[in-house]
Formats: sequence, C-alpha cells, structure tokens
Amino acid sequence: MEAFYIVLLVGTILVLVAALSSLLAFRFGAPLLLIFLAIGLAAGVDGLGIRYENYSFSFMLGSLALAVVLFDSGFMTPIHSFRIAAAPALTLATLGVILTTGIFSLAAVVLMDFSLLEGLLLGSIVASTDAAAVFFLLRIGGINIRDKVRSTLEVESGTNDPMAIFLTIALAELVATGQGFSNIDFRFLLHFVEQMGLGVLFGLLGGVMIVAVLNRFTSDRGLAPIFVLTLALLVFSFTGTMGGSGFLAVYVAGIYSGNRKMFAKSQIVRFNEGLTWLAQIIMFLVLGLLATPSQFPSILLPAILLALFLVFIARPIAVWLSLLPYDFTQQETGFVAWVGLRGAVSILLAIMPVLSGVENGTVFFNTTFIIVLVSLLVQGWTIKPVAQYLGLIIPPRIGSVDKIELDLPGTAHHELISYRVMKDSPILAGERIPRWAMPSLVIRDGRSMRYQYAGRLKENDQVYLFVLPAYSKLLDRLFASQVPVDDDDADFFGAFAISPTRPAKELDAAYGPGLLTPAEQNMTVGELITSRLGGRAEYADRIRFGSIILIVRELDDQDNLRSIGVSLEPVEPATNLPIFINMREIAHRIRDRLRKYRGKNVPAVK
Repeated sequence: MEAFYIVLLVGTILVLVAALSSLLAFRFGAPLLLIFLAIGLAAGVDGLGIRYENYSFSFMLGSLALAVVLFDSGFMTPIHSFRIAAAPALTLATLGVILTTGIFSLAAVVLMDFSLLEGLLLGSIVASTDAAAVFFLLRIGGINIRDKVRSTLEVESGTNDPMAIFLTIALAELVATGQGFSNIDFRFLLHFVEQMGLGVLFGLLGGVMIVAVLNRFTSDRGLAPIFVLTLALLVFSFTGTMGGSGFLAVYVAGIYSGNRKMFAKSQIVRFNEGLTWLAQIIMFLVLGLLATPSQFPSILLPAILLALFLVFIARPIAVWLSLLPYDFTQQETGFVAWVGLRGAVSILLAIMPVLSGVENGTVFFNTTFIIVLVSLLVQGWTIKPVAQYLGLIIPPRIGSVDKIELDLPGTAHHELISYRVMKDSPILAGERIPRWAMPSLVIRDGRSMRYQYAGRLKENDQVYLFVLPAYSKLLDRLFASQVPVDDDDADFFGAFAISPTRPAKELDAAYGPGLLTPAEQNMTVGELITSRLGGRAEYADRIRFGSIILIVRELDDQDNLRSIGVSLEPVEPATNLPIFINMREIAHRIRDRLRKYRGKNVPAVK
C-alpha cells in the first residue's frame, strides 16, 4: 500500500504540473505536447530519476487515451466540415501517408544505414499527423483561416492514424520475422480493406447505438457522459476484436453521434473536453517518461536531418501530389504541408518495433522521439506566422460574441442561450430581437430582471433567450460587434466588389473569353462560384477566373452570396517552385503561355 500511495502521489503531481503548465501554451502559443513531453523527460531516468520501462503497458494506455481523443475529435467535427473536406482529407489520410512513408524511407536508408524495409517502417511510424496538436493549435490558437483548409487539416489528423497504425504493425512484423518483401501479396491488401471497411461499418453502427441509447435512457443527466464514454470504448474494443480498425471506428462513431440531437449533449461535450485533456496529459507524460535522453546523442544528428527532411521535403511532396486534383491555391497547399505536426501517435507507434522484437527496436523509438521534438519546435511555434505570411488569415466575419448554450430537461425543442451584449453591437444600436426568439431574463450589474421590465439593453447585459437550435447563429450578429470590410482588407478581398446576380457572361466577355462551359453560359456570377465550389460557398472562398480571382466577400444570414470581391492581380505563389500548383492552375498557366506565344507570332498589320 505504501508503494501504491507513492506511485499515486508522484503521478498526481506530474498531472497537476502538466495541467498548470498548459497555461504557458495559451500564453506563448507553445504546442501542449511539447510541454507535456518535456515534463515527462524531466521526471524520467535522466531527470528526477524515475525509471519507467514498461513498453507494453505504455502502448495499451496510449491506445486507450488515443481512442478517447479521436472520439472527442469526431464528436466536435460538424458534418458540414466533414463534407466539404472529406475528399482531400481522406486522400491525405491514405495516399498522403503512403507517399510520406515511401519518400521518407529513402532518407532513412541513407542517413540511418537502414535496409529499405526498416526505412519504410520508420517512415510509417512518423507518417501520420497528431490530432491533439493540430486541433489545439487551430481551434484554440486563434488562427482564423478558410473553413475548407481548417476542416481538411482537422479531418486528416483524425483519419490518418488508422492507415499509419496498419502500416506500422504490418512492417514491424515483416522486419521482426525477417520475411522481407517476399511476404507482401494480395492478402496484405485484403487485410487492409478488411480493417478499414470494418472500422467504417462498426463506427457507423456504433454511432447509431450511442444516439439510440442516450435518447432512450434519459432519467439521469449525470449518467449520460458515462454512457457515451463506455459505449465509445465498446465500439473501439469490439471493432478491434473483430479485426477492424478500432481507431477509425471510434472516430466515425464520434462524427455520427456528435451531429445528432442527443440527450444532455452540453454535459457530454464538457465531460469529453475534460476527459480528453486528461487523456492527452497522461499519454504524453507516460511517453516522456519512457524516453531515455542519454541515448539520444549517438543518433542525434541523423535524426535531426531526418526531421528536417520530413518537414521540408517528404511532407510537402506528399501533400502536393495528394491535393493535385483539388482546387487548393498554392498558399493553401503550402499551409497544409506545413501543418503536419508529429506527436504522440508517432511516439506510440515507435513502441511497436520494441514490442515486435525488432533488432535495435529502441533506435526506432529514440529516433522518432527526436523527430517529434524537432517537428513541434519548428512547426508548432510557427503555424500562425506562416499562415500570416501566406496571407491565409481571413478577416473575421463578425466580432467577438460571448454565448452560452444550455440544454433544457425533458424533450423540449428549444435551447436556452445566454448572450452578453457587446459594445457597438447592432442590438445596442436599436435592432430589435426577432419574434421567433423568446427573451426571458436580463442580468444587469448583478441584478436579475424580466426582459419586459429591463428597458433598453445596455453594454455587458447578460440576456437569456429561448430559441430553436437552427436559429442561434442568426442571433450572433445582433449581439456581436459589427465587423465591416475595411479598406485594409482590399489585399484579401480584391480591388472592388460586384453583385452575385450579374450574368457570368459579362465576366467571360471582360476577362475571357471562352472560360465558361455551355452549362455555365446562363448562370449568374453567384451561381458560377457556388457551382465551382461544389455547391456551397463559404466566407472568403475564392476561385480563379482567367486572369482574375473571385472572392466570397459577404454572405447573408442564410449563407447566400451577397457580395463578390474581384482581385485583378493573380495570387502570388507560396513558393517560386511549381510544387504547390494544382491541376487547374497548371491548365491555366499552359493556356496563358499559349496565348502569349500566339500573340507573339501574329504578324503585325501594316
């Protein structure tokens, strides 16, 4: 019992220190994973002297924590974000992981004197991005970028783990048994299809089960988060037992259940958020304790070179080839390539060579640990400056809004929402609250009063309203500060604005001709943009039309196009190299060159 209390005391102190140190991440923008790993290293055998070498327990604990993180990531992903980013994100999560593995393995063979199979094993270990680091830096780091780019990064980080895990386990077995490439046959592909297929199938069925159970047993709101957690882990473990990817299943179950109406959803969200923080802290601390920094010097230089190769060569090439068919600008592709943070998943997968009995398995673990540290130091601290340099920070559509959503007991179809009245907001300028919103209470200077008796609302008033969930966004503009498009935003939104109702033929005549398909001839400019964006336009979306760029400048409350910006200057490339050009851009450049060539060869009229 004394040993138990000592272990519990030390573990509690480490978790507490990690939780408190997270304030540094919010203050200085440091990646949380880096801080948690540093605490684990400082407490380990080369720091405070805590000797911890249980690789098997670390892998099981890390897998459990990763399942919790992935479920919460899926639960908080809106289905709209998944739809607009599914194709490019899933391409990155599959083809991108394979390309990264293959390209990286060539450098590993040269720098680490590995065989090709060992290089592929190390490449598969570091091929996936870290969901926890990406979600934290994008959602909490204050980086306001296009929804399509943000969603692509978030969905990729949540879906590329199963692919990397499958490759790592399979390659570790091949290296450990010495079978080599001779054992790779059709069954290898069949096993992959089985894992991914069962993962998606059981994930969807698990999501349906979670929603059905929660909405049926509505007696106690305090038990709802426990039901969700245990059912999510049931989906994870059952799928793994049946030969599928439990990580993919739990992520899919999170997406499905998170986008359905569920009993006590606000309590579930808050519980999941706290549990995810705890899971990340424990996972990162344990992986930090497992490392032995005194073993790093012998491989430090090649490991750092491999990390730089991954950041500046392997990841960018893999991302460019994966996103080539999609309509991403050079800046957006360059940013996706840069936000490829490696983290806990890579360190967790680096345990597999040790567990599989691979010769010098600790070399894989130590090399991966150094690569992760370099990735977090180089990429983690520079994501926002890189986004600013590439011109991807978009002006906010509305100002700050302080809003709290509360679930109502029973089967009510309304939500209780609390807004704090912001300075210069439309509601202070005299705009009236719509009839479909039912204000009930106002808290002013610590005193509560009925809305009817509160008089005209004042700054910092807290207003409670009953509203249908679908209409909550319409109230945001009333209580948020107005954010007009300033003259300073001309660099982003173009030199002037046009109406989306103007015929697209006018654009074709001015900046074409011949750029419209027969189906687009009778469209308006707004319909043209919406069509080329896949049926839905988002704030700050942009498309190229000949020599100009059309930018979504303003949307109304129903997300219909209200104003289109026109940029007369082509978007500057993210790099002078043609590495980040998509197929449509390549076609435009070929067309432009052919026109210039024909213009030069036309004889002058005398």
